[in-house]
Amino acid sequence: MLEALIGSPGRVLTKDELMQAAWGDTAVEESNLSVQIAALRKQLGPTAEGGDWITTVPRVGYRFVGPATAPIQRTTETKTSVAEDRPSIAVLPFVNLSGEKEQEYLADGITEDIITALTRFRWLFVIARNSSFAYKHKSLDAKQIAQELGIEYLIEGSVRRSAQKIRISAQLIEATSAKHIWAERYDLELTEVFAIQDEIAERVAGAIEPELLKTEGAQAAARHTGNITAWDSYGVGPGIFIR
Repeated sequence: MLEALIGSPGRVLTKDELMQAAWGDTAVEESNLSVQIAALRKQLGPTAEGGDWITTVPRVGYRFVGPATAPIQRTTETKTSVAEDRPSIAVLPFVNLSGEKEQEYLADGITEDIITALTRFRWLFVIARNSSFAYKHKSLDAKQIAQELGIEYLIEGSVRRSAQKIRISAQLIEATSAKHIWAERYDLELTEVFAIQDEIAERVAGAIEPELLKTEGAQAAARHTGNITAWDSYGVGPGIFIR
């Protein structure tokens, strides 16, 4: 979405154009666009005049008010693989702590739905299900998994049932340092399994997106050398537009 905006400075992009850029043909509520625009504004910060880099055009869409930048005009040197250009993440199979076979299917379903939810974020490279599920029932540390998969972040979690309630825990880990960036626990009534899977997947994906953006933004700013990728422009924020 950011690439679409800064690739067309001064031009109004309709809501449909931006939703297509961000989610493709996936059906997404329009309210999600407002949430993502707000997140982008927060990451970019204010302009030198104190306004927003992304302005709203009522009932039409949004406009990026800064100049076109070098990150969009990539050189051959910066045209590396998609995985290298974007932060990468793997969702490890959630662990069933209930000891009940039925909850194994729920744990796997939650894992798969989180993977699907994360793939909507085109700025994020998500490891495929088959690769992630190769680590089911394996006890390996985050650093080893990161090295084997070539990724930067991991999501792991667990599912536990007590009577008619279910507790789902999830953690976001920076794999190379094993640092926990985010963690949350969800307690739900055990009703319709698919509804639980959908709700948890959306809540986890929605919660970790700003955490990843914040972490990647800090790292991009630290490694900025003047020759950065489009993702770096997202993370670094307004500094690249005013230099």
